[in-house]
Parts: sequence; C-alpha cells; structure tokens
Amino acid sequence: MAFTITGLYLYPVKSLGGYAVPAAEATPRGLRHDRRWLLVDGRNRFLTQRQHPEMAFLALEPAHNGFLIRHRQRPDLLPLYIPFEATPARTLFVTIWDDLVFAWRGAAVADAWLSEALGRGVRLVYMSDMVRRAVEPELNPGNQLVSFADGYPYLLLGEAALADLGRRVGTALDVRRFRPNLVFGGSPAYADDAWAEFRIGALPFRAVRGCGRCVLTTLDPDTAQKSPLAEPLRTLATYRSENGFALFGQNVTGPASGTLRVGDALTVVSQRP
Repeated sequence: MAFTITGLYLYPVKSLGGYAVPAAEATPRGLRHDRRWLLVDGRNRFLTQRQHPEMAFLALEPAHNGFLIRHRQRPDLLPLYIPFEATPARTLFVTIWDDLVFAWRGAAVADAWLSEALGRGVRLVYMSDMVRRAVEPELNPGNQLVSFADGYPYLLLGEAALADLGRRVGTALDVRRFRPNLVFGGSPAYADDAWAEFRIGALPFRAVRGCGRCVLTTLDPDTAQKSPLAEPLRTLATYRSENGFALFGQNVTGPASGTLRVGDALTVVSQRP
C-alpha cells in the first residue's frame, strides 16, 4: 500500500528545537545536517532536555548554509548563526550514551552564547563524516551509522497515531514533542508497527523497531514546562507499553541516499514476521 510523506523535520543540534523543511537529502547516517551538532558539559558528556528542560527555549530556524538559534525568552541575546558543517578544529572525545566518539570544537563565540543562554558552561561540538558511530549491532545487519541521534538515523511517525493519542489524552498534541524526521499520512493509526521494509519515492528504508519514549514527551516545546500529569507519556503507557517502554513511532535505518520531498509516496514493501 502507498501512503504520503506529510512532514520532514531537521534537528541540527541534538535536543534543541527543530524545523520543518519541504525537502531534505537522505543519507545512510540520517537526513543531511540532522543532529550533527551536540552540546556537552565540562566533562564532555552530552546534554539533553531530559535533564535540562531549559534547552527547549532555544529555537532554530534555517539560514543560508546553516541555521540561527534564538532564545524564546531572552530578546537581549541576538540570534546565533551556526554553519551546517564545521571546519576541522580541535578534537575532543565526547560521550553520548554508551558511545565515546571524537568531535570537532565549534567556535568559541558559540560556546559563550550558549553558555549565557543556558546559564551553565557548555561546548558545541560537531560530528564529522570521519566518525563511525554505529547503530546498535544486534539490530544492525547492514552496519548502518548514526549521527548524534539517540540510536537510529531516522524516526518515523504517523499522523493518525498522533491524532489518536491526542484524543486519548483529551487535547491536540504538537508533533514537536516527539521529534520525528519523517511524518506520513493516509495510514490507519499504528499500522507502521508491522512494517519492515518500505520506500519513500524510490529510496529504500527499514523500520527496525518501535521507539521507546521518555520524559521529554511531557515537556511543552514552547514553555519548557513539564506536564504535572506526565502526559502524554502516562496515557501512552496504558496501551503502548512493551518491555517497560511506551512505544510511539518507528526507529528507521537506510541505506537510502537521495532527495526526499513532502508529498512523496511511502510504499510498504514487506511486513515484519
């Protein structure tokens, strides 16, 4: 069956705001420019909104060959421009989950701006194409790579599933809470649970497993306030729980290389056993 891609989203800096794009280049590591930048602390450990919800105040928007970062509540801070790709610079070894990888330092002015914006000392670092961070090996027969995303190159989410969860919670939910790269429409809710291989246009993808959700989904992307009722995670766990995780959307790998566009057909090629 064929469905339709209705949204493409880039998150150039892991755990900061993202933005929709009409088209994007697919690479084996994920959408080009997606999560190639990372914020780390003084011990070079990665930072996310899970522990630092104030990161939600940093909104991103596209700019020429890069992007702007704005602080939603600090108009005194002029927007910070970051290029999509860093130039070779001092190398650091940074920790992201269980992985230790090298990264290039960003500009000192970016470190200073971001430290001021977040009220703590942070560094901005970049993953070059030389870094070989692999998807978890037991689910990675194709030896796929991943950027600074949590574990997989792409996250796929269905519009019908988002609407169904919103009905159960009792309010419409902003897709930004779930940080997908690929959003599709035309399918029944949760039909993607059964998908294995699929194509977007002519480009091949593989749905590996459901995405286990965390407390970040309870964070309002505009105000950085957590839901006092732990919604929508609490509701999601009542009907989408597996092995202790509330599943929503699919973790996806390539090996696609080419251009994706909003409006492309998504065609299911095979189902999981």
